[in-house]
Amino acid sequence: MASELSYEDEQKTVEQIRQGRTRIDTELSKVIVGQKAVVEELLIALFAGGHCLITGAPGLAKTLLVNSIAQVFHLKFQRIQFTPDLMPADITGTEILEETAEGKRRMAFVPGPIFANVILADEINRTPPKTQAALLEAMQEHQVTAAGVRYPLEEPFFVLATQNPIEMEGTYPLPEAQLDRFMFNVMVDYLPENDEVAVVQRTTAARPKPIEALFTGEDILRFHDVVRRVPVAEEVVRYAVRVAAASRPGQSGTLDFVNQWVSWGAGTRAGQYLVLGAKARALLSGRVHVTADDIRALALPVLRHRILVNYRAEAEGVTVEKVVGRLLESIPGPTK
Repeated sequence: MASELSYEDEQKTVEQIRQGRTRIDTELSKVIVGQKAVVEELLIALFAGGHCLITGAPGLAKTLLVNSIAQVFHLKFQRIQFTPDLMPADITGTEILEETAEGKRRMAFVPGPIFANVILADEINRTPPKTQAALLEAMQEHQVTAAGVRYPLEEPFFVLATQNPIEMEGTYPLPEAQLDRFMFNVMVDYLPENDEVAVVQRTTAARPKPIEALFTGEDILRFHDVVRRVPVAEEVVRYAVRVAAASRPGQSGTLDFVNQWVSWGAGTRAGQYLVLGAKARALLSGRVHVTADDIRALALPVLRHRILVNYRAEAEGVTVEKVVGRLLESIPGPTK
């Protein structure tokens, strides 16, 4: 846990975040073209201490983006390629029999790749549920249990998992309990023509300049503490809760289109992440207060993987994005 900050340290950290946002964009622009919304959502999750699910077709620089962000913050990065034959011990680590200097034998734990600051779980839906579940304890408790012994993970700790929405054969959809642990579901789409031209020109010319590390893990922990101190009015919190609650079918006062299209809505964690993400977004925008616009801006990445549409919605071509848009249109925001 991060230590308590004095008022002077807190103000210095707020100013560091304000100035750092521009520097972060400058460093990432050395290798990343466009994708501003994606970068912003990943940074918000990083500053808020949340995990991200990144959905996009192959070849859209998802791995490069995650690796670049880890370099900017000088964090230990590990990539785990999820495959059907991957076992839980391949992620968390395993015990081996070793011989000590005195000639005695003992069991020793060999840490797996999960022991890093930033974990890229590449194509997480290609491995069976048993292996997917190996991440649950790490994501929620920031620890790994092996042979009854708990091993804490180094802070800060983030899981950024990717999945390919195109190929469904040979994949294992993530269980809802695990999906709910991800703060955002970030969608990575194809670039506009000008940006794609810039990517091709850069990647077929001289190698880009190396990314400069701007922050440390200790800085990130300090940012987490400051983000949680950002003030937010009760009306804004209530608005976030109402948006999340309005997605649940079969409740008293549920909107007609929700009952018609949704089979399962968002839980309480959605409201928590809306508010926490809004606090981080405010700081990254140079503000020290949260507005309803911050909640609306994050509603889609927070709710995208928490709302399940039914067969009727699919038959009518109704997507989760449309449902979230209707929710924002239907739920009035704070008047202040």
